[in-house]
Amino acid sequence: QVQLVESGGGLVQPGGSLRLSCVASGTIYNINVMRWYRQAPGKQRELVAGISSGGGIEYGDSVQGRFTISRNSARDRIYLEMNSLKPEDTANYYCYAEWGSWGTTSWGQGTQVTVSS
Repeated sequence: QVQLVESGGGLVQPGGSLRLSCVASGTIYNINVMRWYRQAPGKQRELVAGISSGGGIEYGDSVQGRFTISRNSARDRIYLEMNSLKPEDTANYYCYAEWGSWGTTSWGQGTQVTVSS
C-alpha cells in the first residue's frame, strides 16, 4: 500500500506563488508514477503535472510554463512549484500515485489552493 499526504495549500493573490508537497509512505519502491491533479467546484478533475519513476515529466496545458513538478532523491516526496497563479487555478489539489505490477492507484485527501485578491 501507498499512502499520500499533501500540504502547502492556502490563499494567495493573483500573480503569487505557492509550493505544494506530497509525502508518500508504504511501498514507495514500487511507485511507477506520481501526479498532481486538481478539481474545482463543478468541474472535472484534471491533470496538473506528473513525474514517472524514470524521470519523465508531463504537464497539463493550462499550467505549462507556470508550474514545475519535482521530487526528492529518496523519491518519497514530490513538489509542485506554482508561479504566476491565476484565479482559475483555484481548486483542491490532489496527489496521486500509481504503483505495483497491476497499476494500483492511491490518492491523497487534497489541499485547497485559493487564488483571490
